[in-house]
Amino acid sequence: MKAVIQRVKSASVTIDNELYSSIGQGLLVLYGVEKGDVEENSRYLCDKILKLRIFEDENGKMNLSVKDVQGEILVVSQFTLAGDTRKGTRPSFDTAMPPKEANEMYENFVSMMKESGLTVKTGVFGAMMDVALVNDGPVTFILNSPNK
Repeated sequence: MKAVIQRVKSASVTIDNELYSSIGQGLLVLYGVEKGDVEENSRYLCDKILKLRIFEDENGKMNLSVKDVQGEILVVSQFTLAGDTRKGTRPSFDTAMPPKEANEMYENFVSMMKESGLTVKTGVFGAMMDVALVNDGPVTFILNSPNK
């Protein structure tokens, strides 16, 4: 399981030229699952994302979490995070979890994030989405669950 998190000033998802969801200050989370991932992986990433101190404090140091700043979160499913580009020039998605199970994992992850009490918005699993963001910093991190 992988997540790319970006500290943003704003982010949005547009589907078929219509705004689907948007957030202000907070995190854009691109979330991808692979075969063999389990609920504990989702819980680990959720806890890590909510507690990761990547927002600046009064001294300009990354010392505050998204919870500390009461930021918003936009979670977008991103199966291409499971892409393997080590061989050739066309990514292989052999390790990606099948769509039905991946959607269940995604929905479960979103539910976990919502338990934080923060505003959590989403894209649409499997949809072609235009994702826009204003990266704050830029600050971007790649997170892997412990078994990856």
